[in-house]
Amino acid sequence: MRNPVLIYFILANLVLFILMGIDKKKARQKAWRIPERNLLLLGFFGGGLGGLLGMHHFRHKTKHQSFKVVFALGTLLTGIASYFLFI
Repeated sequence: MRNPVLIYFILANLVLFILMGIDKKKARQKAWRIPERNLLLLGFFGGGLGGLLGMHHFRHKTKHQSFKVVFALGTLLTGIASYFLFI
């Protein structure tokens, strides 16, 4: 039971980090963008740390308070879940 959850958390963070980079590139090109709702949902459901790292690394969505709050909350929830699942 623990391994699939750990794999999910790792993949969610990796995917969101990559999506933040893709969305930043698309923003510069004034091209089709990834919907903010999708980024926020993935950040809340396990990818918060990847989202925060992506915000910092790509300097993307840094002025949006909603992203900071949701990604931080997602990171906190992932940490709490990890504590109870793996300790």
